[in-house]
Amino acid sequence: MPYVRATDGVRLHYSESGRRSGPPVLLIQGLGADKQMWNLQRFALASKYRTIALDNRGAGRSDKPYGDYSLEQMARDAISVLDHAGVDTAHVIGASMGGAITEIIGVRHADRVRSLTLACTACMHHPWRKELLAEWASSAMENGMGSMTAEAARWVIGPRSFRRLAPAIGWMGPLAFARPPHAFAGQVAAILSIDDALADELSKIDVPTLVIVGNQDILTPRGDSEDIAQRISTAELVVISGAAHGLMIEHATTFNRVMLEFLGRAEQAFRTVGVEQHDAAATAG
Repeated sequence: MPYVRATDGVRLHYSESGRRSGPPVLLIQGLGADKQMWNLQRFALASKYRTIALDNRGAGRSDKPYGDYSLEQMARDAISVLDHAGVDTAHVIGASMGGAITEIIGVRHADRVRSLTLACTACMHHPWRKELLAEWASSAMENGMGSMTAEAARWVIGPRSFRRLAPAIGWMGPLAFARPPHAFAGQVAAILSIDDALADELSKIDVPTLVIVGNQDILTPRGDSEDIAQRISTAELVVISGAAHGLMIEHATTFNRVMLEFLGRAEQAFRTVGVEQHDAAATAG
């Protein structure tokens, strides 16, 4: 499985699956998750798309340096992965923190993007969410990842699923998060340090954009997604009934259907633009 060095020397891990000749899809996970959390989507994409899933710094098999992280740097990490994989442009899908990273890629690296999918994410801070994330980081550092995961589960898992999964949360926590406390706290610091000015820059995005959220998401509520969709002129908003923050797992069938339908339209639009540009160049020549 390939590794690549980020612009600051951190070693990043990623893996590829699916159809090698298919349109590239880059998958970026959120706080407390590695690339394995995309497995249900990678399976759904495999027949038509080339999927590239990375472990963000601090997660999975990527390096876990000490100190605060930066979402801007993590966006550059994703670009380094695309470079190493030999991919010029990709459909970029990000969830939660990965959605914020995807927003940055859409603004800072627009020439590398075919489309954006922003799942269960936000573009601005709420004071209550900043306090909550800071509490999670403190809990992880003081009490360990298992304790923090138990606290966070109610914010991530829908109420029906939580009742069913509650007995397993304690021992699944460290496995699901797959990172030491200092790395988790570093990613929290990255989220907390992002400037709300990013929201004002979303209007620069002009590629097809899917904004998708569950109507039971209490960590990044529907209003956050509505705000993003209003700021991006090319965005479409999809709300999945009964889904919470972990909608790509709890409601994978619906999520994957919406994702695949959107990617099909977005790839067609990308190819149409390419043909138009080719024709215009030929006419000018």
